[in-house]
Amino acid sequence: MNVNDVKKIAVIGAGSMGHQIAMLCALGGFQTTLQDIQESALQKAQESLQFQMNKWVKKGKISQENLDRVFERLTVTTSLEEAVVTADLVIEAVVEKLDVKLELFEKLDRLTPPHTILATNSSTIVNSKIAEVTNKPDKVCNMHFFFPPLVMDCVEVVMSEQTSEETAQIAMDVCEKINRTAVLLRKEIWGFVANRLLFALNNEAVRLYEEGICDYKDIDIICKKALNHPLGPFELMDLSGIDVGFYAQQEQYKESGDPVHKPAKCIEEKVQAGTLGRKTGKGWYEYEQASVKK
Repeated sequence: MNVNDVKKIAVIGAGSMGHQIAMLCALGGFQTTLQDIQESALQKAQESLQFQMNKWVKKGKISQENLDRVFERLTVTTSLEEAVVTADLVIEAVVEKLDVKLELFEKLDRLTPPHTILATNSSTIVNSKIAEVTNKPDKVCNMHFFFPPLVMDCVEVVMSEQTSEETAQIAMDVCEKINRTAVLLRKEIWGFVANRLLFALNNEAVRLYEEGICDYKDIDIICKKALNHPLGPFELMDLSGIDVGFYAQQEQYKESGDPVHKPAKCIEEKVQAGTLGRKTGKGWYEYEQASVKK
């Protein structure tokens, strides 16, 4: 099997990552199905994509005629079986909780053809932990897209010891077809590369804030003015979703038991309060609308 054999892609989860990954796949010429258990999530995803892609048309990034063809390649469904039964590649983009992913991959293993590659968009969880519940660990890998996928040109493709070279190569080649720069990691590590660097910065920023060294707004200013970062760490948490990092750290803490990996109290309080960043209209900062500008 090679990338030319990949005709149909299913993306599971229509949230902030999944619906844009699905659009990338449709833009890359693949018959793409976006699945979510909630009809409302699919409707919101379709409305968001129409809005974003209409902006592409206005900017001259794509013609209306080509866009119409792209949308013809993109379908949505609440049925998992319908989405994956003939898929050549499945990309999972559900919540960053291991138990949820394990339950899903058990179903995917039963419902997909033997040749189907099962990729997780997990930003921190290594695929070997998920592949354990399947009968084809050689066809499981990470394809970690960055938020927002329609803007960010990078995908971390991660192999486990059981991931085959063929699977990794197809994942890399699919990334090329959807116009994304893929980087192959041949060894698993929690958080991969980007998030290990990011979490180190975020954790230190939160520690400085909680110890009263500096206000979070001032920390953001220092990172932008002194380090030339486009966004400060607290602004970035709001952009990607405070809950995303929280759940990722929870999984790391469960695995290591090291208190240093336990989510900070101020982060936990925001998750409990439902103030998760831009998507809720309030996080570290307040926003006029609960949508991310592209």
